[in-house]
Amino acid sequence: MTGVELAEELRRRSAGTPVIVVTGHADVPLAIQAMKAGVADFIEKPFDDDVMITAICDALARHSDEETAGAERQAVLDRIDTLSPREREVMDGLVAGQANKAIAFDLEISARTVEVYRANVMMKMQARTLSDLVRMVTIARLG
Repeated sequence: MTGVELAEELRRRSAGTPVIVVTGHADVPLAIQAMKAGVADFIEKPFDDDVMITAICDALARHSDEETAGAERQAVLDRIDTLSPREREVMDGLVAGQANKAIAFDLEISARTVEVYRANVMMKMQARTLSDLVRMVTIARLG
């Protein structure tokens, strides 16, 4: 099994481990195949130790950032799952930039009822501000 084949297999198994491919005969098609397989870096022999250390540090940093982002996205999705269907509708209106009165009109409920749902959404989503809520929903939709 080649390094690229290993990277492809790890990706199929959702291993999530960063892979650095080291090769003695690099060419453009192989580099493209490696990047499509999700390798973190592609290094050609002979290489300097500093190049390898830098590649490892960079790969681990990117992997850590991706794990953090994934965990944050999952936390947001879990909070969204706690919302009632009506709370989701109100949240969608808020994120779309609609005023409470416009949301109330669209949902055929009173503006005061929208305010109650809005408070529930903010509490359940753990959002302090509307911009926090917009950021959370954006994170959830990007995945």
